[in-house]
Amino acid sequence: MTALLKSRELILALILAIAVAAIGAYDSVFVQWQNISDMLTETSVLFMMALAQMVVILTRGIDLSVGSVVALAGIVGASFATTSPVAGVSGTPYPALVAIAVGLVIGLLCGTVSGIVVTRFRVPSFVVTLGMLSSARGLAMLYTGGKPVPSLTPEFRWMGTGHVLGVPAPILVLLVVFAVSWWVLSKTRYGRHVYAVGGNPRAANTSGIRVSRIRLSVFMISGVTAALAGLLLAARTGSGLTQAGVSYELDAIAAVVIGGTSLSGGTGSVTGTLFGTLIIAVMNNGLDLLGVDSNYQQIIKGLIIVLAVMIDSSRQKEAE
Repeated sequence: MTALLKSRELILALILAIAVAAIGAYDSVFVQWQNISDMLTETSVLFMMALAQMVVILTRGIDLSVGSVVALAGIVGASFATTSPVAGVSGTPYPALVAIAVGLVIGLLCGTVSGIVVTRFRVPSFVVTLGMLSSARGLAMLYTGGKPVPSLTPEFRWMGTGHVLGVPAPILVLLVVFAVSWWVLSKTRYGRHVYAVGGNPRAANTSGIRVSRIRLSVFMISGVTAALAGLLLAARTGSGLTQAGVSYELDAIAAVVIGGTSLSGGTGSVTGTLFGTLIIAVMNNGLDLLGVDSNYQQIIKGLIIVLAVMIDSSRQKEAE
């Protein structure tokens, strides 16, 4: 399976290189450092959401709530880091680390609730996370009365707008999260258990793996990772927005399936998900530069998802 994953990643890298070369040849602005930097900064948010989606899909589930968790965590975290006397909580602004911690806890709670309902009450993850999608978005609206949370402190905004040796902070966050998630899923016993549960839950249970705990844990990870995306987005835009993350689920799922993660579970890699995210980002940026209408872009993404799932299904049949 390792050789197969590597071959898929090489193909994805080749597709990405061809796309970059083709769009760059058409419009030189695309390959300028400023555009690449902006694109990678935006990619950091999408990658967090795709990673959140991927860990759940690996165990044969799906998390449709990641976009709403992005909004809720971003709103609540921002309310602890705003200088606005109206939009903030009592005693605000708090240190940036406090605001970040609060946002991550919100994501953890959302993921935990979804995971408990899925594992303890045997409700399909599609249904549970669809409910969480609506609930988290509603909570975000109620928390601020539908209004944004503006005037965030410079310390909090640094994670979205700062630089280290000329490299944007969101890109550094992306690299750190990528490295940690790659190590956990590729080199630890926990990662092997995640793949085992997705590959064959009954066999995993027979071998002593606590399947329910693994499934609960991936929803918790998904919630935290989506929350981090929400905090990055709030820091980059300078405010917490109730409409943040709307329709981002489509891009996240597209990035995951393009990256080679099987919707049947048990197959996929963090590297593939990163390549899938970069391909989506290049496509979004390139189609904008080419002047393609956003409605057509949505159609293209939908067709790509269907095509990727068809390819995955044919591979599954061949394997059988």
